[in-house]
Amino acid sequence: MEEVPDTGPGVLSSQSQNEDATGGHDGNERHIAALVLARGGSKGIPQKNIKLLAGVPLIGWVLRAAVDSGMFHSVWVSTDHHDIGEVAKAWGATVHRRSPEASRDSSSSLEAIQEFARLHPEVDVICSVQATAPCLHPFHVREAVEMITLRGRDSVFAVVRRHHFRWREVKEGSGEATTTPLNVDPAKRPRRQDWDGELCENGSFYFATRDLVLNGGSLQGGKVAYYEMLPEYSVDIDVDIDWPVAEQRVLRYGYFGRDDEPKAVRLLLCKLSGCLTDGRLTVSASGEEAVSISTRDTAGLRMLKAEGLKVVLLTSSSSEEEEEPMSKALCDAVAQRTGCPVRQSRADVEESDLDWAEVAYMGSDELDAERLSLAGLSAVPLDAPPAAVNAAKYRCRRAAGAGAVREFAEHILFLRKKQAKKSQTEQERINRFQTTIRKKNQS
Repeated sequence: MEEVPDTGPGVLSSQSQNEDATGGHDGNERHIAALVLARGGSKGIPQKNIKLLAGVPLIGWVLRAAVDSGMFHSVWVSTDHHDIGEVAKAWGATVHRRSPEASRDSSSSLEAIQEFARLHPEVDVICSVQATAPCLHPFHVREAVEMITLRGRDSVFAVVRRHHFRWREVKEGSGEATTTPLNVDPAKRPRRQDWDGELCENGSFYFATRDLVLNGGSLQGGKVAYYEMLPEYSVDIDVDIDWPVAEQRVLRYGYFGRDDEPKAVRLLLCKLSGCLTDGRLTVSASGEEAVSISTRDTAGLRMLKAEGLKVVLLTSSSSEEEEEPMSKALCDAVAQRTGCPVRQSRADVEESDLDWAEVAYMGSDELDAERLSLAGLSAVPLDAPPAAVNAAKYRCRRAAGAGAVREFAEHILFLRKKQAKKSQTEQERINRFQTTIRKKNQS
């Protein structure tokens, strides 16, 4: 097995990190397919592959990166579970229905990939993307594909650099009296800055040619190369305790989509009924209408306005149909309470210079699906129907009328701060890349 290192820590150039995916396939037109293995019987975390991570199904994070990379002729999810298949289709993938033989607890990932390869002879290169790699970005995929298509590698896999001192395990009852170091001399322990560390597989992806998968029986062989990813993009999700850590990591380093330019968001359009309220409209004996609004949600709206965002509350999803008729007196009362204008439809957007990339939209119904898809940022409450959930970019952990609007407001502000720090982060990454190159040249 020939080992061919990549030229840097997941970075070929600063330009490649900043560009959104614009497409581009192998000049030889080999069919390159992304394949996500997502069996339904997860033992560590039940239904892990479609469990919400930071408002997005776990599998959605990697599918979004794969689709937006523009490097694949097809993107597939191999699964034996109906619900996983439906989520996969909602995020742009085609479903490969895995056979019972490849879905057993004892079945290996290689067996599932080989089954896919046999049933899809048109595929020349397979990229097995792990669903548990939610910090995958399109630039990772593009640069790894280039190693296959432009540098002639047969297989490429992702690694991360670790600085861990390892020791040999002494099993109980083995009769061994002591352990020994595996990668360190205890008498000469190096400082971290003086030690390059070791490259460890992080499981984010494995590229391999069809011939290697079927005839070589492996995902790593032939002219093999590693692709080094920075530690912030390496996430392990195996047991419940990993979940909150992964959620914080993905909020900071995850890929939120091509249209994710939170700094440009200038307006929040929020459905009144089903988002700011729980959808119930009470009427007194005297005919007075009333709705219940959480103070957490109104505080969230104030937070957005304090940051210069305009907020408009909508009583319906479209200008053609008003789903939840509300009296003018009640609309005026809500406007006074929240400090936000209440409108029947999205006319405010159509009458301004804003486009949908500059709009954050919060809806709660199937009729909201189009706007949820169009908006630069979009969200639904926890109790929204599937059609709205699948169209939204974020699903709140809280229900309508119970803090969902506040949660989305915090999400918007977090992304704005993230965008503001983006230039600084990119420069730090470039500096680390240059430092690594200097060390390699000096060694």
